Amino acid sequence: MEKISSGFVSDDNMILSTDFYQLTMSAAYFQYNLENNIKEENDIATFELFVRKFPKNRNYLVFAGLEQVVQYLTNARFTDKTIEFLRKKPVFKKIDPSFFDEYLPNFKFKLDLWAMEEGNFFFPNEPIIRIQGPMIQAQLAETYLLNVINFQTLVASKASRIRNIAPNKVLLEFGTRRSHSPLAGVYAARASYIAGFNGTSNVIADIEFGINSTGTMAHSFIQRFDKEIVSFQTYFKIFDENSIFLIDTYDTEKGAEKCARFGNKIKGVRIDSGDLISHAKKVRKILDQQGCEKVLIVASSDLNEFKIKEIIDKGVPIDAFGVGTELATSRDDPTISGVYKLIEYNKIPKIKNSEEKITYPGIKQVYRLYDEDGLFKHDLLTLDNEPAPADSKSLLKPILKRGELITKLPELDKIQLFYTENIRKLPGTYKNLEKIQIVSLKLSEKLSLLTNSLKEKYR
Repeated sequence: MEKISSGFVSDDNMILSTDFYQLTMSAAYFQYNLENNIKEENDIATFELFVRKFPKNRNYLVFAGLEQVVQYLTNARFTDKTIEFLRKKPVFKKIDPSFFDEYLPNFKFKLDLWAMEEGNFFFPNEPIIRIQGPMIQAQLAETYLLNVINFQTLVASKASRIRNIAPNKVLLEFGTRRSHSPLAGVYAARASYIAGFNGTSNVIADIEFGINSTGTMAHSFIQRFDKEIVSFQTYFKIFDENSIFLIDTYDTEKGAEKCARFGNKIKGVRIDSGDLISHAKKVRKILDQQGCEKVLIVASSDLNEFKIKEIIDKGVPIDAFGVGTELATSRDDPTISGVYKLIEYNKIPKIKNSEEKITYPGIKQVYRLYDEDGLFKHDLLTLDNEPAPADSKSLLKPILKRGELITKLPELDKIQLFYTENIRKLPGTYKNLEKIQIVSLKLSEKLSLLTNSLKEKYR
């Protein structure tokens, strides 16, 4: 019988979770250095990871994914299997055997890493991560870092928009079944939790990250029984006060009437289809008339920030929202233009000068300034060797030194708390659901002069 692949990516192969050209460049750098007797300590590159522009209707972004970046940079290795896989690739036929026999078996990322704190809000063209170290290592890290940061930042930013317009509601992430892979579902739960969500439907996110997993029932559970009331009675017998009944399988209002027979002994009811505004109002009235004023109403069904805002603005009595597809895929704009660019090589500033994709050269720091009320005023991008502006806060913090952790990463609950406290400092104008034009990033004079001089040099 033919063997079927397991279909899973082994942790042993995680170093190869990258674009192939990262490996060809790494091999080329190795070969060049070998032939020219250049040691790794004399081949130092600095890259910055930043977002070029906002997704649609965004006025700020929320940084997420740092913990997974650190895990990768401190644990990824080449195994015998991955090395032999690469050795057999015809493209590497001119690479010296020592690359496979000595360099890759002993490979370990020995990079310096600076980063913003997870949960921080930021803006385009601000470095959120800086990587410095041997060129081969710094280059090889690119794809994995972009994949992790782009996705989690995208989802966290979407979740933040939803939390902004529903500050007092229970928000649950329900997107696993529509996320772009099982692993994406896990990290969508993590990113949304950072931005203030209360829980998730994803069980792995609970066991791995401690995000409370919760759920009710599917329509199939109701349909399994000949009568809707029997399905409710069966479920209640097993889960008693934790029961949340799905009431829209046949007739939402009649489903609510049946749920009212349980009084306040059940936790809630869920509506997953139809006109949520109309149904929720009728259901609340039915429940209250039957003395079920403590029973919560949970709503789902392709919810997003605009639909939830309409529900809240109309005073609809919904207590909790389950947000799935729209959140886990950031459906209104499912990509983010995060990039990873070389900004210095062996202490020489580098610039990309192509049209619409210019980069700011040199190693930089981001400083945040606040007004007299403690609210965000603007960010200032400077060269790293410039003095800090008065009454400012530097945003890039040292995390790794030569691949070793030097700053303890906070627990996820602490990251969420930081986000919650930090986002209060962002003026309400930025939280508008429609895009507005706000210039939030300023450049120091020294950085501007360097940028202009290199633009002229490479024009």
